[in-house]
Amino acid sequence: MDQVQTEERQVTMPRIGDDAPAFQAATNQGNIKLEDYSGKWLVLFSHPSDFTPVCTTEFVGLQEIYPELRKMNTELLGLSVDSVSSHIAWIRSIEENFDTNIEFPVIADLDKEVAMKYGMIMPGESQVETTRAVFVIDDKQKIRSIIYYPLTTGRNMHEILRLVKALQTTDEHQVSTPANWLEGDKGVLSPPKSQEEAAERAKRDDIEYIDWYISKKEIK
Repeated sequence: MDQVQTEERQVTMPRIGDDAPAFQAATNQGNIKLEDYSGKWLVLFSHPSDFTPVCTTEFVGLQEIYPELRKMNTELLGLSVDSVSSHIAWIRSIEENFDTNIEFPVIADLDKEVAMKYGMIMPGESQVETTRAVFVIDDKQKIRSIIYYPLTTGRNMHEILRLVKALQTTDEHQVSTPANWLEGDKGVLSPPKSQEEAAERAKRDDIEYIDWYISKKEIK
């Protein structure tokens, strides 16, 4: 194993609940830093390379959901190890070939500084490309979710929307969201912390009581 690969494998990867690692970076829309997004939610994602077919379909898909994300006080920020010039040329190509105006910025992480902070390099898959990572960062700049996809598999944009909405719903209504939850579905209450609370919950008429450990309620 060479020195570069050894260094990459020793990088500490951020975890859910951690403060999002701070950064400053060049993008196709100028220089940015993480704190520019303070007070907003952020979907920070990496893609393997410009001018590649799966990444191109993802950028078209991400732009399609971008207006809905912005309604949810959420911004998009892309990243790869390509240059600013490459980003500009590729985005112009997408706009010409797919009639899609890419509105969100893309970090040109040539030195891999941001990618290494966020654990976006997977040496076992590729030592020169960033993987398909998705980090959901909340308005307090905490990491709330991390998803990794292999180089060969494009992301599901509807799942990214659903995930952000679910996290924001949890914060606002103090509920969890069950499998396949969509906006408008009931939320799940945390299990009771005592036998007394369990008995009281069984008598409530404002929830869907299933058993002592699982109950659902309308989200209004």
